[in-house]
Amino acid sequence: MKRQMLVTLLLSVMIALLGIGIIVPVVPVLAVSLGASGLSLGLIIAAFSFSRTILQPLVGSLSDRWGRKGFLLSGLLVYALVGLLFPEATSVVNLVAIRALHGVGSAMIVPVAMAYVSDMAPIGQEGRYMGMLNIAIFAGIGGGPLLGGVFTDLWGMAAAFYAMSALSMLALLLVLFQMPALEGREQKKPPPALRSALASMLRRQRTRGILLARMSTMIIMVPTMAFLPLLMHQWFAASGRQIGVVIACRTLVNALLQTPGGRLADRFDKVVLLRAGCLIISMVICLVPLAINFWWLLLLFVVLGTGEAIIWPVLGALATEEGRSYGQGTMMGVFSLAMSSGVLLGALVAGISSDLLGLRWSFVFIGVMVLVLSILAAGQIRSGGPLPVQGVAGGA
Repeated sequence: MKRQMLVTLLLSVMIALLGIGIIVPVVPVLAVSLGASGLSLGLIIAAFSFSRTILQPLVGSLSDRWGRKGFLLSGLLVYALVGLLFPEATSVVNLVAIRALHGVGSAMIVPVAMAYVSDMAPIGQEGRYMGMLNIAIFAGIGGGPLLGGVFTDLWGMAAAFYAMSALSMLALLLVLFQMPALEGREQKKPPPALRSALASMLRRQRTRGILLARMSTMIIMVPTMAFLPLLMHQWFAASGRQIGVVIACRTLVNALLQTPGGRLADRFDKVVLLRAGCLIISMVICLVPLAINFWWLLLLFVVLGTGEAIIWPVLGALATEEGRSYGQGTMMGVFSLAMSSGVLLGALVAGISSDLLGLRWSFVFIGVMVLVLSILAAGQIRSGGPLPVQGVAGGA
């Protein structure tokens, strides 16, 4: 039963995120065609992160109490609807609203999927199990931009959005008919209330460090995903296929290396691995403005994917360990909130710095910012002490 659930969950997540990845190279181009500035592009991305950020802890906590399958189905239904709404957008305001709805759907998918996997992960194998989930995530997101570029070149931007809707419905049907509900997990006591769990997380230095690390490593997502198509158009007059290849290569390398990355996370010092991975990604972001052609940029993004393949299983394993104290749904909801906060911060910083400094210096600024924050986070994790033996007390 556990194996069937895991396979179905991973396949569903991959299909859903393949649909999301398809629109990655298309949304910025659509936004610019509707008159978006650099700051407007940041706001479009921020709208997604804002709605997702607000809802993720609540959804995660409720999934600990009510079960996870219903939330997963609802999120996939929202994704399908969003794919149909994008081609109908006629203004930047429309895009901001659609992306906000998109964030609502994401809040019901990503943290719930992470909680599912965390529930199934045996002690000592957290990195391996989170690595498998990351493979599904990055295989979907990584393969999507390549397909999105091809669809756009052949049939126009609307085709990419309709493909997203169709793939989301496919994932919904797979979960509905093939995945048994994981309701009412046998728990010796009910999970702590969200307010109580959040207070405990903020008091504990190790948990704060994990959340700061997750936030800081997500700041790069906007410049390396949403702004990259504009960068390649301006510098190299790149085609949709070339943009898709660069984005897909980074995420597919990340996916391919998740299995060895998960094993490293289970066997070696997680803080050392975290520091190494953060140094790699920060250096790559700072070097992006020096890329002189498509091939150099492709090489940099391969290295970026390698650095992220070190970071993601480490942080997933650390969050899973903490989740045994707070409830996996609650922990993964807050962990995903940190992810969304990083994207939100990155969107605002990238948008403002791009307008003030230009695209090139925006990448350097963000690379330095990520390095500083990740060093602080690793220090907090290291000095936060060992994992508590007992969970936090339940709250009202």
